[in-house]
Amino acid sequence: MLKVGLTGGIGSGKSIVAKLLEVLNIPVYYADIQAKILMNENDELISQIKVLLGEESYMHGQLNRAWVAQQVFNQKDLLEQLNQIVHPVVKTDFEIWSTNQSNAKFVVQEAAVLFENDGYKKFDHMVLVTAPLEVRVARVMQRDQVSEEKVIERIRNQWSDERKVPLADTVIINDDTHSVIDQTLKFIKKL
Repeated sequence: MLKVGLTGGIGSGKSIVAKLLEVLNIPVYYADIQAKILMNENDELISQIKVLLGEESYMHGQLNRAWVAQQVFNQKDLLEQLNQIVHPVVKTDFEIWSTNQSNAKFVVQEAAVLFENDGYKKFDHMVLVTAPLEVRVARVMQRDQVSEEKVIERIRNQWSDERKVPLADTVIINDDTHSVIDQTLKFIKKL
C-alpha cells in the first residue's frame, strides 16, 4: 500500500483536495484534527504536555488550546518541544490507522506541516497544494474572520511554496482558474 502525504500552506485548499479524495473513496487521515483528539484522549501525551507546559495546559480535562497557543506562539524552542512530543504519537496513530485500510491501494495523510519537519520522507508520494498569496489571505480572512495582518503572520511561520515545490512529487494549483478536480484525477491516475 502506498502512503501519500498531502500538504499546503494555510489557505491553499489542501482540505478541498482531501475531501475530493474522500468522495473518490480514498482513505484520508487528517493529521491536524487527529492530533487535537490525541492531545485530549491519549493519557501519555497529556502527561508529557503537562510536564512541558504545566497543569494550566488542561482545563476541565480538555486541552486549553488558547493558553497553550499563547505559551508557544513566540517561543520557537517551546513549540519545537511540543511538536517533538505530539508528532511521534500522531505518526504511530497514522501507522495503526493505515493498517486498518487494507483494501485501499493507497492512503493519504493530510497535514499542514510535512516538509518543515521532514515528515515528508516517510511517504511514497508527496502532493503539495498551492495558491497565490492574495488568494490564500482572502480565503483565511473569510474562513477564520481574522485580519489580513494575522493571516500574513501565520503564513510567515510556514515555508514558502518556492521552498516546498522542489520536494513535492505532485503540485496541485488551486488558484480558482485551474481545475482542482482534473489535477486531482490526474495525480490519482499517476499512482
